[in-house]
Amino acid sequence: MAENEVQSKVRFWPVMFAIFFGSFLSVLGISTINLALPFLIEDFGSDLNTIQWVLTGFMLSLGVIAPLTGYLGDRFGFKKLYLYSMVGFVGFSLLCALAWNSSSLIAFRILQGAFSGLVLPATMTIIFQVIPRERQPFAVSIWGLSAMLAPAFGPTLSGWLIQNFSWKWLFYINVPIGLIAIVFIQAMIPDYRVGKRKPLDVAGLITVVTSSASILLALSQGRQWGWMSWNTLGLFVLGVAALILFIRRELSAEHPLLNLRVFANARFSFSLVSATIIMISLYSGTLLIPLFLQNVQNVSALDTGVIMLPASLIMALGMPIAGKLYERIGPLWMTVGGLAFILVGSFELSRLDTGVSHAYIIFWMTIRNIGVSFAASATGTAGMEEIPRVQSGDASSVTNWVRNVGGSFAIALFTSLLISNASSHGQSLAASGHDQATAPLLAYTMSVNDVFLVATLIAAAALPFGLLVRKKRRQQANVSTSPGAAEEQLA
Repeated sequence: MAENEVQSKVRFWPVMFAIFFGSFLSVLGISTINLALPFLIEDFGSDLNTIQWVLTGFMLSLGVIAPLTGYLGDRFGFKKLYLYSMVGFVGFSLLCALAWNSSSLIAFRILQGAFSGLVLPATMTIIFQVIPRERQPFAVSIWGLSAMLAPAFGPTLSGWLIQNFSWKWLFYINVPIGLIAIVFIQAMIPDYRVGKRKPLDVAGLITVVTSSASILLALSQGRQWGWMSWNTLGLFVLGVAALILFIRRELSAEHPLLNLRVFANARFSFSLVSATIIMISLYSGTLLIPLFLQNVQNVSALDTGVIMLPASLIMALGMPIAGKLYERIGPLWMTVGGLAFILVGSFELSRLDTGVSHAYIIFWMTIRNIGVSFAASATGTAGMEEIPRVQSGDASSVTNWVRNVGGSFAIALFTSLLISNASSHGQSLAASGHDQATAPLLAYTMSVNDVFLVATLIAAAALPFGLLVRKKRRQQANVSTSPGAAEEQLA
């Protein structure tokens, strides 16, 4: 089906409902596992440095697979790509539940993440290819809502399943929901094709995988090996060299794996940098708060989920509101205002103590998440709305590659800082003669505060880029919404 035929016949809500279902499930795979980390450590007799790969490996595969989205979408069509991705996600969810040790679970999670990593860029591309341009900001907010509802309900659902059944049900639950999603995708999304098939850029794929894996491994293992050890430095050098080769390859290849030329659009580039930093800041809270509550305050998994629910729910509800306000306020003030909330909330969470009240945590997590909902919605729409539809698959792939790789690096970095700083603080407290019964809890709390402070500084780095994201020029805003006219104006 041709693109203009798709847009003239598209049914907005059925398409968005099918997109919502799959996006929600793919993000749920990230948000439910955080509360399970202490239980996985106990069940498999492992440690946090190893078990964090259940999350980090998943995130890495999300990022590594994203560059393939454009190639696979052009080859099979984005509806089929979305459909096949959900089938793979459901299959590996079942295998994760049947894992017999930490290594098998990590391997299955990496493969689950590979299929999950195709879902978000595929659904984003479908929005910008089949939804009329004037309805895209609202569609993006609905798409964002699906991604935000998962972390809103994920921790509570995770805590309830772990407390009443076991961590395996975090994966079993994906099977029936995933099967329903598959039915909706097949029935509600039109089958169409935009663009031509192109050959796979094998050299680009090898260099991007080498770069991402090398840097992530160095961040994850640098604490154990030593940050100045040959192993760590060698991986960093290899990762950076491979990244440079990847960029050179993609800019010169006739059929690049990732069309990095979309970065020529300054608005897209500034928005993407801001969105990536916002995502990194978001992961700091979802990683640190469950670990603090469970390891320091001995809060149950279910109660931890309940404590995290209000802030996450408000973040989810803020997404459609942000989508409606976008046309009135524009991306600049939504992004800068959202970042201000993130900065204040993150800084206040860097001042925890072992007896901090749950009301304090809920309040400042809520402040952070209000900021995330507005800033993420604004940067997501601003970055994509000036990209021609024919390049929307490329831009979506680049967006998800950068954000997911950035997220996986952040989790690895935050985990390493948490472990190393906890050890350092513990040694300092022991040397000062602090009570041995409370010293480990205090050291862990001090380390959590350190990482939140780092997350605050990272969020501050997004402010200059957020200030550069302006409204579209009036003549751009008033272009015809027909595909041909829009592409002529925006190319």
